[in-house]
Amino acid sequence: MPAPVPLAVCVAAGLFNLGQGVLRPTLPLYLQLVFAASYRMVTLIPMVFGAGKWIASLPTGYLLDRLGRRPLMTSGLLLIAVCDIASAMTSAYGVFLGLRALGGVGWAMFGTVATVTMVDRPAARQRGQAVSLLLMSETLGLLVGSAAGGWLYQGFGVASPFVFEAACMLVAALAVGPWASPAAPRPAVQREQRDWHLLGAALRTPGVLLMGLTNAVLIAIQTGVLVFLFPLYLANRGGLSPETVGVVVSLGVVGRLLALWIGGRISDRWGRLRVLIPGVLAYAALLGSVTFLTHPAALGFWSLAIGGSGASWPLSRQPSSAIRLHHPCREWPSAGCA
Repeated sequence: MPAPVPLAVCVAAGLFNLGQGVLRPTLPLYLQLVFAASYRMVTLIPMVFGAGKWIASLPTGYLLDRLGRRPLMTSGLLLIAVCDIASAMTSAYGVFLGLRALGGVGWAMFGTVATVTMVDRPAARQRGQAVSLLLMSETLGLLVGSAAGGWLYQGFGVASPFVFEAACMLVAALAVGPWASPAAPRPAVQREQRDWHLLGAALRTPGVLLMGLTNAVLIAIQTGVLVFLFPLYLANRGGLSPETVGVVVSLGVVGRLLALWIGGRISDRWGRLRVLIPGVLAYAALLGSVTFLTHPAALGFWSLAIGGSGASWPLSRQPSSAIRLHHPCREWPSAGCA
């Protein structure tokens, strides 16, 4: 009998990204207003947040085998909630930076467990459906949050997005807490063998290192430019209000949704590179030409197009056949893999 998809994780992921989406158009505006932040100071935020995620990702994977899902998921969500409230209360930029780095640690704790949970399906078709549900939940939360973020910022105060995200994390922790169960401990020797075997198989696959480098560059562009600098450009150069900034940013999420829905079929039919290369080229052209635009309608259309062209990159990140053939659960059937 097929294992049920853990809908509680999808609900928690939707709430998680709802809170993240509210901060997406408003955090750069908050930094400029409260800390009189320069563009360099604004771009330090994603850097420390990403550093927190990167530092916490490796130990989180090992702690998952030892502590189980409930402690990591709920602790990560509660850590983000605490950091949000503290961020809204501090007037020191250095403290704010440290809190956002801790928020990245919480993000890694929740995100790692959520991803592992959704791919922990006995059949390959179930894994695809489960991951699709997770991505749909995340994108829906991000879309609603981005559209509502400017409205909250303008109507309820500049600190309201932080409070709203903290509330979303608390509700997500309540939703996922009763469901998550501790993972069964696995033998340390077998776990280490599986880790090294899978890493070696991945590195031997042609194009993995190139794809990893491309992935890192695109994430840096998307986070540093689109998430943090684009809202400031819309407010300062385009003269848009916070509510309109939120709407324009949300159009980028709509473009991503449309491209994921259409591009997934095209990628299966034409191949990943035939989707990735034109998408990346269009992405670069749209980013380079946005500096010539100031009209709200044109900025909205460009945001929609940027979101759509940027979706070609996640569509290309499908597991290759080489990695699937060397999957450690096939090599060690008694290792406890689901």
